[in-house]
Amino acid sequence: MANRFQILLNVLKKQNKVYIQPHNIPDPDALASSFALGLLLERFGIPSKIIYGDSIEKVNSKRMVDMFNIKIECIEEGFSIEKDDFIIFIDAQRGNSNLTDLQAKRVGVIDHHDKMTKAKYEYEDIRTEMGACSSMVTGYYQEMGVEPSLEAATALVYGIMTDTDNLTRYNNNADAEMFYWLYKYADFTMIKNLRMNEIGKADIYAYAKALQNIEIYGNIGFIHIEDCNDSLLGTISDMVYTIEGVAIVVSYAKREDGIKFSIRSGLGGVKANNLVQYILNHQGVGGGHGEMAGGFIRKSEMQFLENKELNTYVRYRVLSYLEKENSL
Repeated sequence: MANRFQILLNVLKKQNKVYIQPHNIPDPDALASSFALGLLLERFGIPSKIIYGDSIEKVNSKRMVDMFNIKIECIEEGFSIEKDDFIIFIDAQRGNSNLTDLQAKRVGVIDHHDKMTKAKYEYEDIRTEMGACSSMVTGYYQEMGVEPSLEAATALVYGIMTDTDNLTRYNNNADAEMFYWLYKYADFTMIKNLRMNEIGKADIYAYAKALQNIEIYGNIGFIHIEDCNDSLLGTISDMVYTIEGVAIVVSYAKREDGIKFSIRSGLGGVKANNLVQYILNHQGVGGGHGEMAGGFIRKSEMQFLENKELNTYVRYRVLSYLEKENSL
């Protein structure tokens, strides 16, 4: 098997500037993999800068930035790149609704989601069987025989834990192997601190509202929340997923800019990424994995809802899909 990181190094030789860009509103896996990748590139003489769009919302993500002293810059109005600059998308791809695309000509991608478009990349490492990008970057360290710093190892362990739900999601031995390889380098006191800071005080009110709005139909949990941010919507989906008897969760939030969806599925015959695509019905964009997926319909694409009630529409699409898949 080719050394993936060496291929990346060959691509990046003599670059003017290298940027590492996770998806907007980066979560712990996106932050950890970006941070550790930057440190590894630096060991081989390639400086880089981590950039991101929108904001950092999750309490644990903010805590990671402080704890590991992650140097990261928000893409604001007026931010620009030169034509020879190189951007590495990590935990994101062109076509993602939650990626601020700077339209760079030279780009690479490191991701564990299905390929969303026919975009061409100078470097491409897309492995849908992996549960976390942190596992993929850990593999780069292994390939190069490099021991990660305590900070890099700890961040990567936490990234794997959060994106695989403590190694219970995706059922891939490679994630577990990367986790246990990192174990001896990581500081679990720091990880414990991160796990004690995963929910903000302001989030409690959104949780209360979500609990009031839950509707359970058989083994499906539906949650409609008004104006909820991306991070919190996913966290609420995870919470509802733990309710006894619930195997599928469909959470959605209608906001000023459109409708955001968060899907969870514990049924082998119902893939969350396929379900969200069916709900979207060729409107907006969506993707993810068999157990976890998300989607977004922009306000400009919502004309089809003019004479429909949102809750009725979502339930109709979900139940139609499950009947089609004989999963009801």
